[in-house]
Amino acid sequence: MSKKTPDLHSAYALSSPDENRQLYAEWAGDYDDSFAAREDYQLHTHTARAFVGAGGQGPVLDVGAGTGLCGAVLSALGVGPIDATDISAEMLDQAMSKDIYRDAIEADLTQGIPVPRHSFSGIVSSGTFTHGHLGPEVLPALLRVARHGAQFALSINARHFKELGFADAFRELEQDQIRNLTLPEVRIYGDLAAGPNKDDTALIALFERV
Repeated sequence: MSKKTPDLHSAYALSSPDENRQLYAEWAGDYDDSFAAREDYQLHTHTARAFVGAGGQGPVLDVGAGTGLCGAVLSALGVGPIDATDISAEMLDQAMSKDIYRDAIEADLTQGIPVPRHSFSGIVSSGTFTHGHLGPEVLPALLRVARHGAQFALSINARHFKELGFADAFRELEQDQIRNLTLPEVRIYGDLAAGPNKDDTALIALFERV
């Protein structure tokens, strides 16, 4: 058992892959009810819609898929097939039980994603870059598995975007690896949210792999 209680505060305090695994192993069973519904979580919907609005299509890799919230919205919007990847086997079990994913890939992004290069036409991530334990150092792992022209939609907590160096990382990638970068800002939580994070926002990094 981890020393952190599974809640939003402890999620924002994560600082290592092992802490991530421990917390989400405990949280997986009631994540949708204890967090997503109670906190009026909206980021997955914004991210999925932004991906589709930008012309994104499958096959898609849902990065940090968790229990499948973003994948469910993508599926409802007619996108597929969708594969899920997450560091937590327990969260992936919950995601796969929803019958929206083709495959589940357990992976620590800091160690790469164990699939062949250029496997996906779309890369989507909602929430993975929200808590601050991952920064732009994992972007090359995502680019490696994306096909030329693949559409990305990565939600990034607005505060972490500034503090962790995403702006500089994207400027460097724009030189020869990505194109058409836009960064619309959205609210992470809806009007029913309460607590210190209720007004948090995220930037959705929309771009294509060159």
